[in-house]
Order: sequence, then C-alpha cells, then structure tokens
Amino acid sequence: MLMLLFVAGLAAGFVDAIAGGGGLITVPALLWAGLPVQLALGTNKLQAACGTLLAVTRFARAGWIAWRDVRLAIAVTFVFAALGAWAVTLLSKDLLKTIVPWLLLAVAVYALLSPRLGLQRRVARISANAFAILGGTLLGFYDGFFGPGTGSFWTIALLSLRGYELTRATAFTKVVNLTSNIASLLVFLWAGSVVFKLALVMIAGQLIGARLGSGLVLKHGAPFVRVVFLGVVFALTAKLLWDQFCPVTP
Repeated sequence: MLMLLFVAGLAAGFVDAIAGGGGLITVPALLWAGLPVQLALGTNKLQAACGTLLAVTRFARAGWIAWRDVRLAIAVTFVFAALGAWAVTLLSKDLLKTIVPWLLLAVAVYALLSPRLGLQRRVARISANAFAILGGTLLGFYDGFFGPGTGSFWTIALLSLRGYELTRATAFTKVVNLTSNIASLLVFLWAGSVVFKLALVMIAGQLIGARLGSGLVLKHGAPFVRVVFLGVVFALTAKLLWDQFCPVTP
C-alpha cells in the first residue's frame, strides 16, 4: 500500500507541475488505502502542497513568476480558500458535482479550438488587481470547498483575461494553487484530518515527480504544456462525468 501511495504521489507531482490535475491520481489512491473522505482530502492537501512548493521554487528561479501581479492573488486566494474549506462542513457539494464537469468540458473545447491560445503573450483584458480579486475570490473558495479542475480554471482565465503565455500562466497557477492548498490544509489540520505517515510517503514521490515535471516545462515550453493541459482537462472531465452518471454503489 505504501509503495502504491509513493508511486501515486510521484505521478501526481509530475502531472501537477505541468498542468494540474494530480488529485485525479492521489485522492482515489488514498480512498483505496481505506481512508474516510475527509481524511483523504486532508492528507492529499499536505502532500500536494509539498510538490507544488517545489514546482513554484523552480519556476521562480527561472524568472517565470511576476510577483507584482501575483501577490494580491495570493492574499485573496488564501482567505477564500480557508473559507471554502470551512464551508465544507456546512454546505452540500451536490450542485458543484453536477456543474463542474460541464464547465471543464467547455474549458477544454475552448482551448482545443484556439490552437494559438497561450503560445504567445496577448493584450490583457482586465488589470492585474481586478483579476487577482476576481480569481482569488471565486477560485480560491472553490478550491477550498471542492477543488477538481482549479488549476485548469486558473490557467484558462490567465490566458483569456490576462493574455499570459502558457508557461507563465502555469507558473502563476502553481503559486495560487500552493496558496489555496496551504489555506485548506490549515483548516484540515485544525480538524485533525491529516494522516501524517501516509502523507510523508506521498511527499517523497511528489517531490521527485514535481522536479521532473517542472524541468520538462522549463525545457520544452508552451507546446508541451498545451498537450498535457488538454489531456489532463479531458481526463478530469471524463472522471467527473463518470462519477456523476455511473456512481459506484456499495
């Protein structure tokens, strides 16, 4: 079981560093290991935060993160991700489970039909501060409350509204993903919903995978990221639609 979790962490770290969506691998692995849903989500946040931190560090050293643009997004995302995680105990996720797969499918189709999207920088449609407040509020809360596809939503918003090139959008996305992971993790730690032994095993895999994935992004750039991004979004959409229409019954 521990070896499976290590491999799951490695694979998720690799995918997360490039295009997000590593939770597709790690959350099912933790549930397979027998953890209740809340413990699986809390443990997943801890190991994911460590892998994302390594990816952010590599992107920052490469000069791909515009800290002036991202600092307000960090603050807003942190607050609303914590509120989202807290709201998990109060509200139902059923509506989101129904809507999110179709939103992700729209994101994937939009990116697929826009072959030049993200391959070069474009004119921004809104200011950095307006984007930070809008994205941090909506996507920060969403990641804390539910989560699947958050990285894809951030990336497509950066490409469409801020005119980012895909590699820099990926770097920005890693920073705000790390922020929402940490904010949510603090709530799960407060609730005692983290299994540290299993998280440590997955962290070892995450760090290796994140290093490999971020290295490929730095080496191959936007065309490579685009292929992986589309693959992850379609896979995540298919997984969520399958869960919606073909639920597993005990």
